[in-house]
Amino acid sequence: MKKVVISQPMFFPWVGMLEQIKLADIYIYYDDVQFSKGSFTNRVQIKTSDGFKWLTVPVNVVLGQTIREVKADDRRDWRANHLAFLEQTYRDAPFVREMLTLVQTVYDRPLKTIADISTASTQALCNYFDLTESTEFMVSSTLGIGGHSSKRVLDIVEHVGGDVYITGHGAKDYLEHSIFEEHHVRVEYMEYQKQPYPQLYGEFNPYVSALDLVANVGREGRNVIASPSIYWKEFLNQ
Repeated sequence: MKKVVISQPMFFPWVGMLEQIKLADIYIYYDDVQFSKGSFTNRVQIKTSDGFKWLTVPVNVVLGQTIREVKADDRRDWRANHLAFLEQTYRDAPFVREMLTLVQTVYDRPLKTIADISTASTQALCNYFDLTESTEFMVSSTLGIGGHSSKRVLDIVEHVGGDVYITGHGAKDYLEHSIFEEHHVRVEYMEYQKQPYPQLYGEFNPYVSALDLVANVGREGRNVIASPSIYWKEFLNQ
């Protein structure tokens, strides 16, 4: 069974996204769909002593641009601001230096588009937690597959030889499960365990950047990245 995950690039994503990558034989960055303001493509939440704050890459967006076309707005030094913010926020975390080094390796690269920046941020986390050994990474814009919606997702899965498509919970509202069934592609949804780990600033919250896991747990955080997936009918019946 070849498991495929397709997701828009996410900026230093939460642990749940890394769990999808860990399950995937093939992970495809969906970079040629329209950029959506307010998505996790260019921002992610960080837990602080003053509640949750957004770590955001400023962008220059023209209406209708795809993710791969949107460029970061470098008129101000957002990279330095991010690093200063993260250093201050995680100053008491045991692995803060490792986390800052990871971020710096991304920011040192001459990346211009939000697709490239977010993809690099995810890859850096995957490399840190050794999630790349059994997963092949692809980019949708290089596959030459047109269309839209569920049919395009199915076509991509079949193009790479997949027979299991794993997705997050948001897809339940729009995915046409029937066409996957007709083509003998099994759809599975993530069953997020949201496994707790030591965190700064009060009650545990799983919905923050995986940089939080790096800073607080280090490489042993790989043991937290362990959620399974379940068949779509079981998921919808829960």
